[in-house]
Amino acid sequence: MIEDLWYKNAVVYCLDVETFMDGNGDGVGDFVGLRRKLDYLAGLGITCLWLLPFQPSPNRDNGYDISDYYGVDPRLGDLGDFVAFTHEAKLHGIRVIIDLVVNHTSDQHPWFQAARKDPDSNYRDYYVWAKKKPKDAHKGMVFPGVQPSTWTYDKEARLWYFHRFFHYQPDLNVANPEVREQILKVMGYWLELGVSGFRVDAVPFLVELKGVKNPDVKNPYKLLEEMREFLSWRKGDAILLAEANVTMNEVVEFFGDNDRMQMVFNFLANQNFYLALTRGDVTPLVQALKSSPKLPHTAQWANFLRNHDELDLGRLSDEDRLEVFEALGPDKGMQLYDRGLRRRFASMLDGDRRRIEVAYSLMFSLPGTPVLWYGDELGMGENLSLVERQAVRTPMQWSPEPHGGFTLAQEPVKPLVSEGPFGFRQVNVAQQRRDPGSQLNWTERIIRARKECPELGWGAWKVLRTGNKGVLAIRYEWKGNALVVLHNLSARPCTVKLDPGGEEPCTLFNVLSEDHSEPVDGQRHVLTLEGYGYRWFRVGLENPARKHRTEPLP
Repeated sequence: MIEDLWYKNAVVYCLDVETFMDGNGDGVGDFVGLRRKLDYLAGLGITCLWLLPFQPSPNRDNGYDISDYYGVDPRLGDLGDFVAFTHEAKLHGIRVIIDLVVNHTSDQHPWFQAARKDPDSNYRDYYVWAKKKPKDAHKGMVFPGVQPSTWTYDKEARLWYFHRFFHYQPDLNVANPEVREQILKVMGYWLELGVSGFRVDAVPFLVELKGVKNPDVKNPYKLLEEMREFLSWRKGDAILLAEANVTMNEVVEFFGDNDRMQMVFNFLANQNFYLALTRGDVTPLVQALKSSPKLPHTAQWANFLRNHDELDLGRLSDEDRLEVFEALGPDKGMQLYDRGLRRRFASMLDGDRRRIEVAYSLMFSLPGTPVLWYGDELGMGENLSLVERQAVRTPMQWSPEPHGGFTLAQEPVKPLVSEGPFGFRQVNVAQQRRDPGSQLNWTERIIRARKECPELGWGAWKVLRTGNKGVLAIRYEWKGNALVVLHNLSARPCTVKLDPGGEEPCTLFNVLSEDHSEPVDGQRHVLTLEGYGYRWFRVGLENPARKHRTEPLP
């Protein structure tokens, strides 16, 4: 099989169908509306769409409580609309990956309903039960402060059932071979309908093998290998992207030896980036990057600044987390689950374009593949009047028209951000696309640069010394080409002396402007960065004739 590692140089864009674009005027986003906006996404430079759950659901947890793995929520369309969407996305050169939520189901799922009613049903063993409430039921909750327990008593079954998430999301018993077979069937179904892979939800909980009753299952990661093997046979270039907020020692288990997940979100780099940005000191991020294990050939990190959940800072120390809270979300209403912030990125930085640009420039140039949360290309803000994670899941802001151009209905599915500097009248696509200096047009340019620098996705990398704790410099090498990127996370302008590496003196050709650099001291370059400045340089051999030129470089 010829390997097509398309995800190495992809640009991923995550959205929720119900809040992106309403195509039929009922107030709810749908696949018809999403199809209409594929031109916009293609123009932005997106090459892969990641869709949050869109299957039938009671919708008590933003669709993550799925009641039918093989359908489409009727509010969003039907299977025909979905297939028409994936077909047209392909014509635009955009792949589609979808959430695979198989750690748990909704309590309304037919499997759970059958399991609770009949102790002799095959579905009883699809879930994890106990006759008495376990003593540790108060431990391991995903939503502390909101969720009281991980075990709930079911009156019909007269048993306690296990749930890592809310009580209406009972955990599946993935040690059961029948459950594992069902997971593969779900994957195969959506692959046939045009998807190019799955973002696998809550992977660390998926490999826990809670309530194991099958003595043959000894390796908890075997399920990931089964999923990868199935994926490879059904669609050779499809991928698995793991949501695994684990330590660097643990993360190697999710990549495996080229036989488990192809991609894993880099939560450690994400959390330490925020600490670095808050301090204007890149040291925490450098430490996180250097702690990364050597990845298998097919493996890749997925880098992000914000996603659809809270900004999880749970792996920082209490002191460091409090420092970030005080800088980016000091009010208690901005914080969530004692570990995170429920704010959008632009609003955390008070709309400061300098800091927003250096942060996204860094995200797009870190080792791995960039993942963008819808609306962040505009600098959208959050609606803190909404509960918990819903604050960052407001409808897309398309224009200054009523409801931001999202819908013609009187009531949108969720209220938009309407007041203040991040309201839809001030921040929207229509106005920004006409402004050459807008954040939208800047984002399009940085995405174009990212796609033209495959070294970032494919190359070997190393952190370079800058002599300044505010400046991060990374060198990438791939197929005889080299790239050097610098980012100043401090507000202070600075001058750094940088050896870009390599065996000979070289010219640094700026990818983003005409600000090229020649060596002035052997191989070293003297580079001046403004506060929150950034540079992307392509490395080229020095041209001796250029030393005698006095006119500007072409």
